[in-house]
Amino acid sequence: MKRKAIIMGATSGIGREVAKLLLNKGWEIGITGRRKEELIKFQQKAPDLIHFKAINVCKDDAPILLLELIDEMGGIDLYVHSSGYGKQNINLDTAIEKQTLLTNGVGFTTMIDTVYNYFANTGEEGHITAITSIAGTKGLGAAPAYSATKRLQWTYLEALAQQARMRKLAITFTDFRPGFVATDFLGNDHYPMLMQKKYVAKKIVQGIFQHRRRVTIDWRYRLLCFFWKLTPSFIWERMKIRT
Repeated sequence: MKRKAIIMGATSGIGREVAKLLLNKGWEIGITGRRKEELIKFQQKAPDLIHFKAINVCKDDAPILLLELIDEMGGIDLYVHSSGYGKQNINLDTAIEKQTLLTNGVGFTTMIDTVYNYFANTGEEGHITAITSIAGTKGLGAAPAYSATKRLQWTYLEALAQQARMRKLAITFTDFRPGFVATDFLGNDHYPMLMQKKYVAKKIVQGIFQHRRRVTIDWRYRLLCFFWKLTPSFIWERMKIRT
């Protein structure tokens, strides 16, 4: 039986690359995002294997549209959440903070909840994955809401993983935590230890197949996060870290 996955945020970046890899491996996929024209172009690559639906995770109709897509596909085995928002905000523009909280907080939990409840109500085995960020490791002054919402995502997935075991549900979770990735999300700024999106997508698909619980991509960022965690607050708060 063909495996089925929905990728939320497949119009560009990492989500699009993950969708391509799953498609190449014979999966039937559902692609979603805000830009319908990009979804249509992607769907034309393999009309028999690709379903699409334009979804904005911040809109009230997002859960309904997601369930419609799942129904159209006849169910799913895997959900990949690759939708997110964030900007450097050293001047603390409240509009940026609000949009970040809405997308990475409310939008994230709404979509994850929708898929979780789908698997719970049907009793089907399911795998929920999300592309979060190493930014959840510490509070970053250059991007306060972004780092805070990424920690929220870490904790939320952990809580649901525990709840699924408590309820004896056949739902597994994977939390993917990349560092800087060369996508439109970062713009034209120069970042250290920049990774290519195809490389990151490959690591994500490997982690999906291995059913890893959490994956920090790659070894350089695992080392960086190790030292970040060891940094005392009185030192961290005096460091000038840009994202």
